[in-house]
Amino acid sequence: MLTYVKKRMQSLLAAEARLLHRMGMTPNQVSGMGIFTAFLAAGSYWAVQQNHLFLLIAPILLLLSGFLDALDGAIARLYGEATVFGGFLDSLLDRYADACILVAIMIAGLCSIFWGSVALVGSFLVSYARARGEAAGSRMETIGLAERAERILVLGFASFVAFVRLEALNLGIIVLAVMTNFTVMQRAVHVYKTLKRKES
Repeated sequence: MLTYVKKRMQSLLAAEARLLHRMGMTPNQVSGMGIFTAFLAAGSYWAVQQNHLFLLIAPILLLLSGFLDALDGAIARLYGEATVFGGFLDSLLDRYADACILVAIMIAGLCSIFWGSVALVGSFLVSYARARGEAAGSRMETIGLAERAERILVLGFASFVAFVRLEALNLGIIVLAVMTNFTVMQRAVHVYKTLKRKES
């Protein structure tokens, strides 16, 4: 869904990409910075138990990790450094980031274990459905309601609201749970229709 917007933002990311490239940063290194920032975000969600102010710090770090995730791709495309392994590594690190953040929110008691688990499984299956769909020869980019950019924005927004009304984060997790699993169904239907057309 937001992949269209992400493509339009590539020109806006070009200046930052050139700066990091001049500093000697590679796409994989930026991916590493992104996962490190995501770990810090996860730690901040966990630390909300000790200090409510971390509920402001966590979404800022979460959004920063999402920005770095977009920036590593911008560097790769701008300088022709995109590789198959780089794409694999980026996807792998994204899954670790998603898992750490959602697990930290559950451990901190900021959402119900049930909805947190459903959101976690849904987030993983969104990516799995895309990988399997593309392996089957179906174009999957932009298919579905909840790509990673949407998930980060929903969780970030819910976290900021939760600073005022704590229950907002649990509601945000419920929204994520519904959106991600609905996206899995959208992608399954898309692959089915694509394969049926090819068979015809």
